[in-house]
Amino acid sequence: AVGLLDEVEFVHYDGDTKRSEPRQDWMSRVTEDDPQYWKSETEINMGAQQVYKGNIETVKRRFNQTGGVHIVQRMVGCEWDDETNEVKGYNQHGYDGEDFISFDLQTEQWIAPKQQAVITKQKWEQNRADKAYWKNYLTHLCPQWL
Repeated sequence: AVGLLDEVEFVHYDGDTKRSEPRQDWMSRVTEDDPQYWKSETEINMGAQQVYKGNIETVKRRFNQTGGVHIVQRMVGCEWDDETNEVKGYNQHGYDGEDFISFDLQTEQWIAPKQQAVITKQKWEQNRADKAYWKNYLTHLCPQWL
């Protein structure tokens, strides 16, 4: 996993060593306020790594794939215009370089451009708490960090 700010890497999680680490000096200082920050980030990323291992197997079955190398990608973030105060957020998932499912912040609906993602869309649409979380995260929490 990689965290970017203005296209500059500021945090990195290495799935082999299972460690989250700062990539910018200013990120190294977060432990001044939160001594457990890197331990917590590492645990979150380790959990996500396990979830994605399961997710890739599920998606492979939906595409009738049994082997080979496949890529699951997720991009979550926000953009904030400091002149207009406009915030744009995104939560997008891809599979093998193509869009799989994404959250439309305006309609608060999941968009499934692939037939294989429709079952995920239906499942996620039922989870109102999760949609409320993403709306809050993308419109409030994420811009606060900027």
